[in-house]
Amino acid sequence: MSERDLIVSNLDVCWTSVVEFLSTLENSQWETQSLCPEWTIRGVAAHMVSVEQALSNWLPSGLDTPPPFEKVGGYFEAAMQMSEAELVEHMQQTFDIRRQNLSETTQEDFANPSVTPIGPATYGRFMAVREFDFWMHERDCRIPLGIATDNGGPAAEMALNEVHLSIGYIAGKKIGLTAGQSIHFDITGSVERDIYVRVEERAIECEAIDTPTTTLHLDSMAFMNQACGRIDPEVPIAEGSIRWSGDEELGAHAARNLRFTM
Repeated sequence: MSERDLIVSNLDVCWTSVVEFLSTLENSQWETQSLCPEWTIRGVAAHMVSVEQALSNWLPSGLDTPPPFEKVGGYFEAAMQMSEAELVEHMQQTFDIRRQNLSETTQEDFANPSVTPIGPATYGRFMAVREFDFWMHERDCRIPLGIATDNGGPAAEMALNEVHLSIGYIAGKKIGLTAGQSIHFDITGSVERDIYVRVEERAIECEAIDTPTTTLHLDSMAFMNQACGRIDPEVPIAEGSIRWSGDEELGAHAARNLRFTM
C-alpha cells in the first residue's frame, strides 16, 4: 500500500469511528469535560469537523496556497450551536466530502509542498497530522466517559508515528538528555515499538543500545497521553503503565517530562 493510500485509509477509519462513537452518546454526555482543557466533548467534535470543513475542496499547489484556516473559527461557532443529532449529521456529511476529495488525489498531490500546522511540509504529511489529531481527539472524549476503545491497528501506528518523528526533540529539549546519555523507549501494549535516542552534539534516534542510561517502559496509550499533555504523569506512574529502569533519577525525570504538544 502506498503512503497516500495508507493515510487515506486511516483517515477513513478515524472518521468512521468518531461518528459511530458520537452517535451513541446521551445528550448529557456531550457536556462532559474532555481531556482538552478548553473543550467539552461537544467542543472537540466542533473542532474536528470545523477544520475538515475548512479543508473541503482545497488542495495546495504550493506554499503560496495555504489552507483557509481563517474559516475555522466561524465554522466552529456554527457547529457549537447545532443539536447533537445535527452535529453528528454535519460531521458525516463533511467527512463524506473529504472522502471524495481524497479519492481524487494522487501520490503526486500528496507530495506537493503545503503549509501545515507543523510548518512547511507536504500535503501528505498534513493529512497524516490530521489522522493523528482525529485519533487522539476521539480518545480525549472516550477516556473521560470510561468508554473503552481499540488503541491498536494501522491508525494507531500512524498516530504514534507523529510522536516518534519528534522523539529527538522530546529527549533533548523536554527530557533534557545531556552529552553521553541515552534512553530507550520500551513501548508495549496496543502498539509495540522500541525507540533509542542518544546524545552526541544533539539528541538523535539511533540503533539499539545494549545499556542505555535509562529505559522507560510505557503502555502505548500512556505514552501518547503523556506526549500530548493529556493526563497528569503521576496517574500512569501510580498505575504502573509508566515505569523505568537504569538510572533512577533520569528515568523518574523522563517519565514526567514527555509532553511536546497539546
